[in-house]
Amino acid sequence: MTTQRHIISLCNLLIAALLIASGSWVCAGEVAADPPDNGVDIRDDTTDDADSRSSEVAAAAEQFVDVAPEHSDDVPLADAVTAAEGLAEPLLLLGAEIAPGSAQRLSWSATELFEGVPVSTPVLVVNGALPGPTLCLMAAVHGDELNGVEMVTRVMHDVSAERLSGAIIGVPIVNVQGFRRGSRYLPDRRDLNRYFPGNPKGSAAARIAHSLFTNIVSHCDALIDLHTGSFERANLPQIRADLRNPDVVTLTQGFGSMVILHSSPEVGTLRHAATESGIPTVTLEAGGPSQLELNEVKHGVNGIETLISSIGMIHKRRLWGNPEPVYYRSSWVRADSGGILLADVSLGSTVRVGDLLGTITDPMNNARSELRSPYAGRIIGMARNQVVMPGFAAFHVGIATPEAPADVAQQSIIDEKENASDDYVDGMSE
Repeated sequence: MTTQRHIISLCNLLIAALLIASGSWVCAGEVAADPPDNGVDIRDDTTDDADSRSSEVAAAAEQFVDVAPEHSDDVPLADAVTAAEGLAEPLLLLGAEIAPGSAQRLSWSATELFEGVPVSTPVLVVNGALPGPTLCLMAAVHGDELNGVEMVTRVMHDVSAERLSGAIIGVPIVNVQGFRRGSRYLPDRRDLNRYFPGNPKGSAAARIAHSLFTNIVSHCDALIDLHTGSFERANLPQIRADLRNPDVVTLTQGFGSMVILHSSPEVGTLRHAATESGIPTVTLEAGGPSQLELNEVKHGVNGIETLISSIGMIHKRRLWGNPEPVYYRSSWVRADSGGILLADVSLGSTVRVGDLLGTITDPMNNARSELRSPYAGRIIGMARNQVVMPGFAAFHVGIATPEAPADVAQQSIIDEKENASDDYVDGMSE
């Protein structure tokens, strides 16, 4: 009997251990959901390895390949078409040869599913009948940003290969895994736009970034990275650019009626890595995530097609709208209390110091607080009406300045002293 009781006790212990292990497995599976809407870029997966304790540790632990400035000796972008000589040449890309005066749809695969099935995304290419530079359009590096996807497809559809000088490469959906899930992030919770130029032996994000950079971006002479606001925030159509770079300035001047925000790119972004390699790059921000906003799409398409004309890639003078202001400083106005945010301004509104931007109402006691602008300028980004917490970045103000600073390099783009916080990065950098 004693032996029998020992056997029964042992069986009960084994069953309990199995139940605990099963519960732990279920919990671990639930962690794979999208990160919370707190604005912090999640670089880490849920495993307990050396780079999974904080985003700061991950940034230091993840090693990127060195970027060689392959384009540093090229002619200025403004002269790229006029300096081109001879006949247009075939474009070699992703193992294919695109003849001059033709268009082709290619496929780029950077990773695979757990079943071993490759994950591919379309690459649209138009190689002009005349020689010239190669302009690249990249969209949906964040998978929930839809406006850029439609911009790329419309621009590529409108381009005539017979009249084009140079080539245009369009990747409508870079982060196809995030796009399929309606998520900003990759399946491992990393933000792809913090891992360029990548590493072929690094994390999943670093490997995808490296594949895109080496197989496609390296062929570009100029690049436009298309984005929207994030986490229920929307941006006025705008160009973010480092105005210390003459070729980048050439790009910004070609967009026509588009607000320009001087912004030094963050290390790890596609804009930073491409510019470091000698490829002038700007970010086009328009609208918000998870929605297809046709007005913003049309605005972006008009700007891109105006640029293509202004740098001489299409021999047709396309003038669109009056030039918009250039902002060398901007700042987020944050909520001081929690509650329901209701805006009193809209994107593009001009504001003066003290103007009412919106109100926050406590749903429990109906107490109302006001958000007023501490600056004179223009609303270039804002949160959609929603429930907010204290410290929430609600309104992005482009601060009006009488003229460009003497030394742009020393000009603070974001008022860091008054907005020192890492709870929301993407209103300030793509």
